[in-house]
Amino acid sequence: MRKVVALPVLSADALSSVAYGPEALLAVLVLGGTAGLAYSVPVALAIVFLMLAVGLSYRQTIRAYPHGGGSYIVATDNLGRIPGLVAAAGLMTDYILTVAVSVSSGMAAVTSAIPGLSGDVVPIGVLVIAVLLAGNLRGVRQAGALFAAPTYAFIVAIFALVAFGLYDAAGRGFEPVPHPPLHAVEGVGLLLVMRAFASGSTAMTGIEAISNAVPAFKPVPWRNARTTLSWMIGLLIALFAGTIAMTHLEGVVPRSNETVLSQLAHHSFGSGGMYVFTQAATALVLLLAANTAYNDFPRVLFLLARDGHAPRIFLRLGDRLAFSNGIILLSVAAALVYVAFDGDTATLIPLYAVGVFLAFTLSQSGMVVHWWRGRERHWRKSLGFNATGAVLSALVFITAGITKFTEGAWLAILAVGLFLLVTTRIHRHYARVTEALRLRPQRIEIPSRTIAPLAGGEPRPGRRAGTAGGATAGGAGAGETESADAEPEESPEEVRHLSVVALDSLHRASMRALAYAASLQQPVLALHVSPSDEDAERFRADWLLWGDHLPLRIIVSPYRAIVTPLISYVESLHRQRPDLTITVIIPEIVVRHWWHRILHSRLAGRLRRALRPLPKIVVTTVPFHVPDGRSA
Repeated sequence: MRKVVALPVLSADALSSVAYGPEALLAVLVLGGTAGLAYSVPVALAIVFLMLAVGLSYRQTIRAYPHGGGSYIVATDNLGRIPGLVAAAGLMTDYILTVAVSVSSGMAAVTSAIPGLSGDVVPIGVLVIAVLLAGNLRGVRQAGALFAAPTYAFIVAIFALVAFGLYDAAGRGFEPVPHPPLHAVEGVGLLLVMRAFASGSTAMTGIEAISNAVPAFKPVPWRNARTTLSWMIGLLIALFAGTIAMTHLEGVVPRSNETVLSQLAHHSFGSGGMYVFTQAATALVLLLAANTAYNDFPRVLFLLARDGHAPRIFLRLGDRLAFSNGIILLSVAAALVYVAFDGDTATLIPLYAVGVFLAFTLSQSGMVVHWWRGRERHWRKSLGFNATGAVLSALVFITAGITKFTEGAWLAILAVGLFLLVTTRIHRHYARVTEALRLRPQRIEIPSRTIAPLAGGEPRPGRRAGTAGGATAGGAGAGETESADAEPEESPEEVRHLSVVALDSLHRASMRALAYAASLQQPVLALHVSPSDEDAERFRADWLLWGDHLPLRIIVSPYRAIVTPLISYVESLHRQRPDLTITVIIPEIVVRHWWHRILHSRLAGRLRRALRPLPKIVVTTVPFHVPDGRSA
């Protein structure tokens, strides 16, 4: 991406937080009455310093991780597996709440302009999440002018709002307008100020988005990413500081029926076209910010699944080349949270701060370890920036966890703990199954003879499998062209076989499936779908060591699709050799408990449903029972 596109697309989450961050700060301070509100500017200045420190810290992360360095990757690389999982838990909580908070804040912007919709906030918000789900399942991507426009519109609206407000304030010598009478319900003390600081710091959400997406930039990627990050931090500080300054000068305080930004827009623009533009831009940029999570949440789940900490179904791409399972999980979780909190931004904010700053803290702490170990050029300066960011992020995390514990932060902390428990147990299960499947040379007998496919050579499909436009599940075209006697065999002697053994990797379950196919004394073809040429070469090397007694076909599917390439290949075999009965043999891992079954592939059932319309296709499984009862 060019910087002019990357800036609005990747900054939408961070910049849109200006719509609720300043209001969250003020909503705490007004509890202290007029005396509490007097701390708004000092607390805002502290948050501005935090933004600057964390932004400079992430510039160092981009330099150290030019191929993308999210909190999970950085924490795992430098602090270890458990801190990495805790960072991932913070990120997952952050992304779920990004959707919920962005939608709730967007609805607040809409109802401020159209009060008649205030009673329908929850159903409309759920409908918005459903639309985001549908769009992302169909492969909608954040790219181009369409997705850049809302962010630029929001920037223009806020700068215009601040400029008009400052012009008006200059006419009265920048004398603040008295705010409405406030009655204190809490004493003004350190605890109140720290709660306000933690709430207002949610205006920093989304700062790490650019460090995650470094490879998406045009060359030189890391340099363009750092420049874009600097612009984002500068804009975020300007928008946040300008909003706080205007609330102070205009005497605006939070109200239950209208957002702070809406009040400021009324003061600056009245109720005309610019007011409508401001509210519309705010709602749209918040919608874009929610959509940002649909790119990042499934990617973190993919990384967790790749490392054996999440079910492997999250490795799978859908037909539209999107991580469909992760998208669905995010939508369901965000909708549940949104409904549980009645779409109220103020009650969602305490949960938000915990996840955001937990991930920030571990990421920046990991960078401190990175610089200390590597001692690269200018490492002391980089370590200093990251150490400052880590300390300040930890301060916000601890403050939010303590001061907002009873307001909902306990739920976020509990979610992190449950996430850690579940992911470690999943990893333990996969480790035990891997050990049970591990090939042991002394226990494998290599057949001495080659079992070749039938004469006529191996059929070749018409197009490279795994690319767009391949045969789809169902195979209606092939099935419909068959004659009425497409399956005329009525005695065993009339059946001509070809066994196709689908292999994901070489392990004991694969060898058992191959041995079963070979025992039928019929032609056998091993079939492997690989996500890249490098993975294909690794599998081929393993095959030469363990399975070279059988013919092998490797299909490269660069989008990690498995079922569609397999179906395409089997359909090609069927079209070219309609006289054969093709038996697709799949190794199946059998575990004892139902909750472990979701961790393993259900490929056989999917293939069986997809190939059922084709005649003379048999799908069967060869079970491998995990012998260790503790892992089953």
